[in-house]
Amino acid sequence: MPEDLTFQILDVSYEVEAGRPVIEIWARDDKGRRIVLLDDSFRPYFYALLEEGQDPSAVSAAVRRLSKPRSPITGVDLVEARYFGRPVKALRVQTVIPETVRDYREEVAKLPGVKEVLEADVRFSIRYLIDKNLYPMRWYRASGERVQRNDFVVDAVYKLSSDLAEEPSLADVDPLEGLRIMAFDIEAYNPQGSPNPSRDPVVVIGMAFNDGEKVQLQAKGHDDKDVLREFVELVRRKDPDIIVGYNQNSFDWPYLLERAKVNGLKLEVGRKRGAEPSPSVFGHISVQGRLNVDLYNFAEEIEEVKVKSLDEVADYLGVMPKDKRVNIEWWKIAEYWDSPERRGLLLAYNVDDVTSTLGLAYQFLPFGAQLSQISGLPLDQVAAASVAFRLEMRFMREARKLGELVPNRKEEEARAFETYTGAIVLEPKPGVHKDVAVLDFASMYPSIMVKYNVGPDTLLKEGERCERENQAPGVGHRFCADRPAFFRRVLERFLKWRAEVKAAMKKYPGGSPQYRLLNERQRAIKVLANASYGYMGWAAARWYCKGCAESVTAWGRELITKAVSIARSLGLQVYYGDTDSLFVANEPEKVSRLIEEITKGLEFDIKVDKVYSRVFFTEAKKRYAGLTADGKIDIVGFEAVRGDWSELAKETQANVAEIVLRTGDVRKAIEYVKAVINDLRSGKANVEKLVIWKTLTKGLDEYEAEAPHVYAARMMEKLGFKVDVGSKIGYVIVKGEGPVSRRARPYFIVKPTEIDYNYYIDKQVVPAALRILELFGVSERELKSGARQASLFDYLGKKGG
Repeated sequence: MPEDLTFQILDVSYEVEAGRPVIEIWARDDKGRRIVLLDDSFRPYFYALLEEGQDPSAVSAAVRRLSKPRSPITGVDLVEARYFGRPVKALRVQTVIPETVRDYREEVAKLPGVKEVLEADVRFSIRYLIDKNLYPMRWYRASGERVQRNDFVVDAVYKLSSDLAEEPSLADVDPLEGLRIMAFDIEAYNPQGSPNPSRDPVVVIGMAFNDGEKVQLQAKGHDDKDVLREFVELVRRKDPDIIVGYNQNSFDWPYLLERAKVNGLKLEVGRKRGAEPSPSVFGHISVQGRLNVDLYNFAEEIEEVKVKSLDEVADYLGVMPKDKRVNIEWWKIAEYWDSPERRGLLLAYNVDDVTSTLGLAYQFLPFGAQLSQISGLPLDQVAAASVAFRLEMRFMREARKLGELVPNRKEEEARAFETYTGAIVLEPKPGVHKDVAVLDFASMYPSIMVKYNVGPDTLLKEGERCERENQAPGVGHRFCADRPAFFRRVLERFLKWRAEVKAAMKKYPGGSPQYRLLNERQRAIKVLANASYGYMGWAAARWYCKGCAESVTAWGRELITKAVSIARSLGLQVYYGDTDSLFVANEPEKVSRLIEEITKGLEFDIKVDKVYSRVFFTEAKKRYAGLTADGKIDIVGFEAVRGDWSELAKETQANVAEIVLRTGDVRKAIEYVKAVINDLRSGKANVEKLVIWKTLTKGLDEYEAEAPHVYAARMMEKLGFKVDVGSKIGYVIVKGEGPVSRRARPYFIVKPTEIDYNYYIDKQVVPAALRILELFGVSERELKSGARQASLFDYLGKKGG
């Protein structure tokens, strides 16, 4: 007898049973049970776009003749749809087994009268979510009949007997509330540098749960068989809905799977018997029935942190300060494990790692859950996917609702080399300026796309005409304004939705649970909306449109130019402009008039984003530093926010900027730099701050020039360390003859006495400091020996800032 069920969708998968696909909806219900809902009624399909003027019945008959007994073609139906906004006719080809769609796609594409085969690359479980308009992490109602199944490790299994309907009363409930979260981190024995899973055991597994429990599993000497067994048993007992780690998709899971294989075990940690974690889309590891979320994916999006190590990210986000935790050299884990005196430090290090990981989960998962609810990708996939893939998933859903066929992904190499003129960046007014307001256009590029109806479906081809057209300035592309663009419809929904959410936030005190939930939601909407412009120029985009992207930047340049003209007509000094912002003198009455004229006259929203009490620009674009009215230092474009300088160089530059901006005393900044130089000369510098980090962007054998990080990486490889594309190489420069690249060494094999401190003075600290101090007439010679008497206020007087 069917039961009425209320449940939250966590994930969707499928299996082929008795020759037919069965959708598996993994969920938790409102009684706290973990359940699976089965739907065996859904079938895979794709579209054959017909050539204009073709006889649909003739092509349909040809398609039917391709049918094979293993997975017969069960339906060929003529549909009228739209493709890039133009009306088209297509055949909807349905079969039984999802995997056979690929084979049929190739054969159908060769048939006469078929112009293109579409939507054959949409994964079956994702197709189900799109067609049924279902979003992971949201709550639904449905009826289902309970069935007995021994292959699922859940509280109950149901066969669906009705469609799913969203439960509106739970729309604003925290999607993470009541979910069980587990963080884990492993330590692998590594006597020969990088650990080898075919040889080196897992010696420690740390686990932390959101119910407060922490567990640490330890190997017996160098035998990890029991540790792996205990890990599987504990995961089953605690039954987490979400498993988090830090880089576990690339290291922990593959290592554990290989160690289980070596030990003759199965790593059955999912909610389906016999299933082990396995590689899935976007490079993430799928754990059936659980959401395996690699927090490193979210950390990669934090631009302010250049070295994305767990301790750095946890320190930056205030989860665990670096100076309050245990840190050990990772390449010495085997030494710590084998030493009775030092093993305790390794265990404490592991506890701090797994505690930090759980802390990062509390920081990242609320945003991830909202991204999942909005994009429609399950939480584990939305974490691993790029923002373009997240946005595209939403586009695919909207296309379905609007009767638009989804284009194929064409990763044409030529697209990657297509260029166009980007945003306008005004020449800065060099010097130090007081009381400067920064005005930002709200969602400028999405707003341009909406106002001018930009999209590949409205971009007019040669000879096409519309009653109303919008022509992009300078580039000549025309867009039909007679019908709403596909992108415009989606973006209008996003912008309206975000405005509604922000209005709702005002009803709650800042910091309250409801306020935080809504804030994460508006952030997620903003991220997706703002990605729309970049998406059009992404070479792998289904709705790729270079002309669209080129037009948006053209209208953006025009908008900034007009805004500057208005500001100057009001007598406002304009110091700088970049993409969607203007830096002007903070004269409140004139600034208010500027905002009003832009809002009413140009029909774009603009607001004061921040006010700098002091800001200085060099002669270079995109390079400035400012002190905000609330005391925060912003540094843009200098070495302090680039990843190819040592931490000491970045720290020195940031401190120089802060001293100059806060005190106005250039002499203090000079004395500070001289102190740093003296510490280097006397060997007192913290060696960790001298490490330079660079990422390998290709295989070592593909590098022709021998850059320092490549030389160090080759040395690491000879020492037994595994390095490949994406590896972050940390190196220092040592004393000796020859080019700098030949004097680069992996940082962990170098003694302090071997370091070339003069290199760090001449090529790191002094150049980084001079990027700012040369603006005040300071020379390299002064930093190394002399002194200077002028102050920032002298400089302000000379420049008239």
